[in-house]
Amino acid sequence: MNQLPPSTRTARPAAQQAAEQFAFRPATKAGRKARLSIQGMSGSGKTWTGLGIAHGLSEGRRFAVIDTEKGAASLYAGIGGIQFDTLPMDRYDPRDLTRALEAAAQAGYPTVFVDSLSHFWTGTDGTLDQVDKASSRYGGNKFAGWKDGTPLQNDMVAAILAYPGHVVASMRSYTEWVLEGGKPQRVGTRPEQRKGIEYEFDIAVSMDIDNRLEVLKSRCPALNRKVIDRPVGARDIAAPLLAWLNAEPEAKPAEQ
Repeated sequence: MNQLPPSTRTARPAAQQAAEQFAFRPATKAGRKARLSIQGMSGSGKTWTGLGIAHGLSEGRRFAVIDTEKGAASLYAGIGGIQFDTLPMDRYDPRDLTRALEAAAQAGYPTVFVDSLSHFWTGTDGTLDQVDKASSRYGGNKFAGWKDGTPLQNDMVAAILAYPGHVVASMRSYTEWVLEGGKPQRVGTRPEQRKGIEYEFDIAVSMDIDNRLEVLKSRCPALNRKVIDRPVGARDIAAPLLAWLNAEPEAKPAEQ
C-alpha cells in the first residue's frame, strides 16, 4: 500500500511568472516589412510613384495592386520592367480590403499596393457610407461605439499591419483651409482618410502637382525630411528603405 502523501503542484512565485510573461529581448528589425503611404491631389504622380516603390520593394518580383482607381495603375504595366497583378474593386467595404489582403498573402505577393486607400473611407460602402446607413437604420443614432466607424477602420489597419510583405497605400488629398480674421487661409493638404491615418505607417510622403515628393514622417533615418523632385520610386524611396530594414544593429563601440 502506498504510504506517500499525495503530490501537490507548487505554484510559481508571482515575480517569476511576471518575468517570464514580460521578458525583454534585444531589439531587432529582422523580418520587418515596409508600411508606406503616399498622399496627393489628382495629377501629382501618386500611382506611378507608388508602383515604382512597390517594384523596388519587391526587388523585381511581381507584386499585387488593389485597384480602386478604375484601372489607372494598369496603364503603366510593363514600363521600366514593372510587372504586377491587379484586383479591381468597385465597392469599398473595409472588410473587403481585409479579405483582399488575406488573398494576396495566400498568393505570396512580396508587396501590395493599395491604390487608393481613400475609397475605403469615402467611397460606396466605405466607412463613412456604412456609418450613414447605420445611422439611418437606427433612427439617427450611430452604432454604439461607432465614432466615425472606428471598429471598421481599426480592423482594416490591423490587416495592413499584419500583411506578411510590404504595403504601399496611396491616398487622395484635398486642400485644407481655416478662417483667420474672417478670411479663408490655406494651411496645407489633408488625406481623404480617417484623421491621423499617417501614424499607422513607417513612412508617410506627400506629392504636389509639380511631382515633388516631401517626406512628412519617416522612421528610416535616410529618408527623414527628404524633398525629391520627380522621384524614381525604386531608386529614391525603396532602395534606402530596404537598406534600412536589412541593416543589422550597430555594434556597441569598444571601450578604450
